[in-house]
Amino acid sequence: MKISYNWLKNYLPAELSPEKIAELLTNCGLEVESVEQFESHKGGLAGIVVGEVISCERHPNADKLSLTSVSIGGTAPLRIVCGAPNVAAGQKVIVATPGTKLYPVDGEPFEIRKSKIRGESSEGMICAEDEIGLGSSHDGIMVLPQDTRVGMTAAEYFGVEHDVVFEIGLTPNRADAASHYGVARDLRAAMFAESLAVPELSLPSVDGFKATENSPPVIVSVLDFDACPRYSGLTIEGISVKDSPAWLQNRLRSVGLNPINNIVDITNFVMLECGQPLHAFDADKIEGGKVIVRMADPSEKFTTLDEVERSMFPEDLMICSETRPMCIAGVFGGLNSGISINTKNVFLESACFNPDFIRKTGKRHGLKTDASFRFERGTDPEMTIYALRRAALLITEIAGGKITGQELDLYPEPVEHKEISLSFNYLDSFIGESIERSRIVEILKHLEIKVLSFEGDRVSLKVPPFKVDVIRPVDIAEEILRIHGYNRIAIPQKLSSSLPSVKGLDRDKLQNKVSDYLSSNGFLEMLNNSLGKSQLAELSGISQDAVIKIMNPLSQDLDSLRWDMLFSGLSSVEYNRNRKNPDLRLYEFGKVYSISEGKRQENYRLAVFLSGRKADVTWTGDKSAVNFFFLKSFIENILSLVKVDIHSLKQEDVSDSRFSYGLQLKSGDEVVLSYGLVRKQILRNFDITNEVFFADINWDQLIRISGKIPVRVSELSKFPSVRRDLSMLINSNVSFSDITSVAGKTERKILKDVNLFDVYQGDKLEKNKKSYAVSFILQNDQQTLTDKEIDKVMEKLMTAFEKELGAQIRKS
Repeated sequence: MKISYNWLKNYLPAELSPEKIAELLTNCGLEVESVEQFESHKGGLAGIVVGEVISCERHPNADKLSLTSVSIGGTAPLRIVCGAPNVAAGQKVIVATPGTKLYPVDGEPFEIRKSKIRGESSEGMICAEDEIGLGSSHDGIMVLPQDTRVGMTAAEYFGVEHDVVFEIGLTPNRADAASHYGVARDLRAAMFAESLAVPELSLPSVDGFKATENSPPVIVSVLDFDACPRYSGLTIEGISVKDSPAWLQNRLRSVGLNPINNIVDITNFVMLECGQPLHAFDADKIEGGKVIVRMADPSEKFTTLDEVERSMFPEDLMICSETRPMCIAGVFGGLNSGISINTKNVFLESACFNPDFIRKTGKRHGLKTDASFRFERGTDPEMTIYALRRAALLITEIAGGKITGQELDLYPEPVEHKEISLSFNYLDSFIGESIERSRIVEILKHLEIKVLSFEGDRVSLKVPPFKVDVIRPVDIAEEILRIHGYNRIAIPQKLSSSLPSVKGLDRDKLQNKVSDYLSSNGFLEMLNNSLGKSQLAELSGISQDAVIKIMNPLSQDLDSLRWDMLFSGLSSVEYNRNRKNPDLRLYEFGKVYSISEGKRQENYRLAVFLSGRKADVTWTGDKSAVNFFFLKSFIENILSLVKVDIHSLKQEDVSDSRFSYGLQLKSGDEVVLSYGLVRKQILRNFDITNEVFFADINWDQLIRISGKIPVRVSELSKFPSVRRDLSMLINSNVSFSDITSVAGKTERKILKDVNLFDVYQGDKLEKNKKSYAVSFILQNDQQTLTDKEIDKVMEKLMTAFEKELGAQIRKS
């Protein structure tokens, strides 16, 4: 946001340098990001002065050139060769001295140098108006009135304005400072805090405003006061639309706005002055003489000032006539209702709109204007009448015309001033040191926060509506602190700190641990959109009633909160495949959202994706693709990292409609994780032809059961281990997990490991049967195992497998 130094001084006539003002503003929270020089005329007419032609003779070597002697006061006359036909002795003229850079209306800038023209020296240039950028005429040099003082700078003669412009990085919460008056208010408070002389602060008077008692030519109807809490307006008839006076144009240009015409320029000027956006309608284009503030019709089309036809949404607030929309409220005007050179009567709008409506409308249509910048942060509803009267007075002064009819003001539920009570002890505790009570009260008064009572340790305050971010005692403390000065708060010589004690496992630490593991194994972490397409929910077996819908979706593809990590992850898989990157290892931590038994729920999950080849093709020629067991190895390692014993979880075939096949692990009745091959029907929605393996881990549930594996530290065994193999015929529904579970329960002392090294299932076996070849690693930490001890353990294992799993042991 740009703030003009000269403009600022209109409200706060303080004798402060631009550097000091920049320092004060930055210290009180309005960070000045840059300070720039502004000149109403490019180059500021530097080096150009008023001169007098003392003599004028014909050039000895050129018929169309004149040889002149020009006095510029205080120095010897300049000898200048001039080609203008109207140059003559005794004239007061504009002279560019050597070294001056000129910025003509047409063409590139050029510098004046001493030179020889057709053999005669020339020490400057007598200028035409187009050569110094002040007009388009090149018929001859500019001839000034005879009473013009010789030696006067051209900048002084033409009233060139020199200004300093502050670029302020305005934070979204500081709607109160989105104007010159708002910045002046903070500057005045900062001056008080610095013990500087504090002048009075005031907006220009509108006492001269007077409306008539006649019925207004245009009447207003507001159909939604939630979207438009206050609407003020009036009609001015008999205006003349033309260019604005120079002072007004200079004000706007100094802060980066281009002048348009006097009516539009005045509305912009008042907005930048007091922070209240205004809109001017051609009153003769308001059909039926009615302004209706309503929500847009679902099928309504509207052409904005930029000549773009836009499809409106039912949630968009519109300013309409009796027959058609005229303006997107608080955002952008319409092409066919604005001010033109032919406008004679104007209806002036000054309203307060709900910030939520303006922000969402601007985002939906991709529109950002100076008005929406202020409305979406929150404007002061008590400023509408002042701004309306201020603009009306300026219009009648600059554009002529007269106010006809009554001033309209629809404000059924005036905004109440917030009342906040707090103790000084609270302020001392929050700020870190005690500030004088009288100083606190004065700071608040300078910020226009009214002190209702000041008794003992407590103070009661009334906060004006323009302070949209001040709603709690802590906000009052912040206001006091930023004006008092953060730099004034002493840093204690000794700082105390405390570390929070974390009961149980540290979730963040475990998440970082798993992230480090996956990243070190070639996985890339994703951060996908938490919005999704509700139509896909049924593919994962989720009803539409369980999906949380967005009220005002930006598109049908982003109309709900994601209920699952699968679909957002598949979008990333599709994105990478379309860019010739099919070999993927991806993971993401994030939340999913759903409705269960009428209550909204959110869960934290970890999603893992594998697709394509296991590794890049190298000289080994290995092109093997990822598979279920490749994913399973990562899942088991993740469980190990968070200290979850996989054998303590119930393992069963996945019952999830997202998978063609896979496994799910349960703790009790709760599914901790599911993983497997994603169904092709789901992949077709993303144009993915490769297989995608996916793991969905309920991170909240996993953390609850983690840490159950005790850490044991023991000496490495000095005695050798022994391997024994068993081949067994089992039912096809028996898993390797069942075998390890039975083995672990049967022999706890010397059984160290169980491994599956061969599986056979085919025509040579009975139906629903399969053959497993399993190895068992046995080791005694106290002594070398004997054959007798080994055989005894193996007999126990075989008996247990036969009894509990119905296994048929194949003995050689």
